[in-house]
Amino acid sequence: MPAYPPARRTVLATAGVAMMLGLAACGSGSGGSSADNPLGLQQPGVLHVGTLTDAPPNVFLKDGQFTGFDNDLLKAVAAKAGLKVEFAGTDFSGLLAQVKSGKYDVGSSSITITEKRKQTVDFTHGYDFGYLGLDVPAGSAIKGFDQLTGKRVVVVQGTVQDDYATGKGLNPVRVPDYNSALNQLKAGTVDAWVSPAEIGEKLAGQSSGKVVLAAKELSPTPMAFAVAKDKTALKAKLDQSLDEVIKDGTWNRLVAQYYPGRKTPASFTPGSGAVQITR
Repeated sequence: MPAYPPARRTVLATAGVAMMLGLAACGSGSGGSSADNPLGLQQPGVLHVGTLTDAPPNVFLKDGQFTGFDNDLLKAVAAKAGLKVEFAGTDFSGLLAQVKSGKYDVGSSSITITEKRKQTVDFTHGYDFGYLGLDVPAGSAIKGFDQLTGKRVVVVQGTVQDDYATGKGLNPVRVPDYNSALNQLKAGTVDAWVSPAEIGEKLAGQSSGKVVLAAKELSPTPMAFAVAKDKTALKAKLDQSLDEVIKDGTWNRLVAQYYPGRKTPASFTPGSGAVQITR
């Protein structure tokens, strides 16, 4: 190592301390957040969201724009938090891993909270409830979930419907998206589809009478937005803003828009529970 004069050594030491302080500042806070990016977002002020394109009325593309109950609710939540939103389409099977890795700040896709999923990501407060649906070809003799043993049942890979079918020992046929599941039914290559009921009913209505929703049952756990485990400040801000859009009536308005006539179960309250809703 070269021998520097005392003055030169002092300058180098000062520079080294400044560099270490700068690095510490960049790494401080939740999710790598800093003074100009307290929520630890990929881009300050912008919420990058992974979602789906083919699951109406929850999440879908219309005229090139990402919309649906979940995504419109998230836009309202983001506005309360002073954030812009940029959506990108992906497959559900990879969404939680992409949120965990930081590819997306938030996952929005009617994601039911489960203990298994909580090992990968964290969740906001629940913003909706859901039903398991049973879609079948028109004229099918299958009328209920108890008739699926020995049948070819399709599910979207990685969903709670996949978990349900697997847990029942049905050995399901797994596909990457909802259109693929619907097409399997329409083609007659499977006997039934265990679906998110609202999505299954909507797509059945678009099948020209080839598919019907035969049955549904209430899911025991709510749906929420997914965030990375280290983004605690982001989760807290989204939870606060969710309560605000429930309080100002946006949640009720979007429910009426996307699920007309749907009743909210007495067992479900969106958000933190601090805000009452009209049932």
